[in-house]
Amino acid sequence: MRIDAYTHFIPPAFFDKLVDSGYPDIGKRMRGVPSIHDLDIRMKVVDTFPDYGQILSYPMPPLENLAKGAQLEEFCKIINDGFADICAKHRSHFPGWVAQVSLAEPDAAIRESERAIKNGALGVQIYTNISGKPLDESEFEPFFAAMEKSGKPIWLHPARGANFTDYLSEKKSKYEIWWTFGWSYETAAAMARLVFSKIMDNHPNLKIITHHFGGIVPMLEGRVGPGWDQLGARTSDEDLSVVRKSLKKRPLDYFKHDFYTDTAVFGGEPATRCGFAFYDIDKIVFASDCPFDPEKGTMYTRETLCILDGLNLSKADREKIDRGNLERITGVKFST
Repeated sequence: MRIDAYTHFIPPAFFDKLVDSGYPDIGKRMRGVPSIHDLDIRMKVVDTFPDYGQILSYPMPPLENLAKGAQLEEFCKIINDGFADICAKHRSHFPGWVAQVSLAEPDAAIRESERAIKNGALGVQIYTNISGKPLDESEFEPFFAAMEKSGKPIWLHPARGANFTDYLSEKKSKYEIWWTFGWSYETAAAMARLVFSKIMDNHPNLKIITHHFGGIVPMLEGRVGPGWDQLGARTSDEDLSVVRKSLKKRPLDYFKHDFYTDTAVFGGEPATRCGFAFYDIDKIVFASDCPFDPEKGTMYTRETLCILDGLNLSKADREKIDRGNLERITGVKFST
């Protein structure tokens, strides 16, 4: 079975709450895709492809944009219990699920991660920033320590809205640039903060699966490599060479070898080939980002599989991409 490691769904019990929230922009997008919340429609999407199953995860918006405190933790529980129920009843379609937590409440995130993993979650999803806060804030450190101890991976999803302006003179991002280009930048920026803050050094067994082939990272190998080898050469108000020298290895080595990533690039063949050229084959998992495409769930999956078929991967490497790497990362053997 080919396991689609990063697909999105909203359990019906939580979808009602999302609709009632009136959340704009990307909330509108969620409401306009029936297969994101209608299980019958979604199962038909899965049935379109032979020998294929999906790992379910929550999409957008970040829950911290909808609630706080006890209500935020309760929202996570509703989503996670919904996933557990769906996967238990429809294992042949959905062989696994990813728990959703919010780092806006770090202690609650740890509690819910532990509860969900005990309840069968393959890992936990977080976002690249928490209401504008970077992931290397000290308050989030216990969460990364807890996830390293659990042995389960973190699914890292980009989060960026129109309030992240394209230019300082403006009040909002225009033309959905915040999504088209912004999410790819956001992913790379989050990865960089995890590297330079030494979270990756301090937690060498931490597993992080970056969405969309790590955004812009693969095409910027020259900047990430030789460019960042000169960290500090462009900055006069602080000595960043100290940071560079304190790392255990070159910045490039973290990006190429320490992060896991997926093939969900909206059916883009050049982006796929660039990702395969950059990352180790053992770090890549098959994913389609279903159901966000013009055909409501089938196009990106079909195009991604077609591109993978055209890469002429060895049988062993294709097996790694289709399921083997995800099985190794999660420690779960998926039934055929």
